Amino acid sequence: MVVQNELSEAEIDRVFHALATATRRDILRRTIEREQSVSELAGDYEMSFAAVQKHVAVLEEARLIIKRAEGRERLVRANPEMIARARALLARYEELWRARIARLDDLLASPSSPGTPSASDTTEPPSNEETPGD
Repeated sequence: MVVQNELSEAEIDRVFHALATATRRDILRRTIEREQSVSELAGDYEMSFAAVQKHVAVLEEARLIIKRAEGRERLVRANPEMIARARALLARYEELWRARIARLDDLLASPSSPGTPSASDTTEPPSNEETPGD
């Protein structure tokens, strides 16, 4: 089973790169909850405003967030469409692994698996003892 997705390889790389740091995952979480200005976001991190802007730019490049201007502020909100597409990709990977585990379970449960004793291997050999009355 090959994992197919409507995301290109470059888009997948950008999404995984964007989610690779805790700060960007936190920014995404916060913008899922509500739209916020970059200034609001920056106020909660012990880093420069410019560093937070760079994190926002990586998320925006991956299309996980959408940034818009409102006057002098730049407002950021999560992009539910791209998040859903990334989630669908991960769900397909999960299906792939679940199918592989199920096949492995079936193989291990099969009586013809190598190393699994067959019914004829488990019967006791005939005894050499004489029976009474012989």
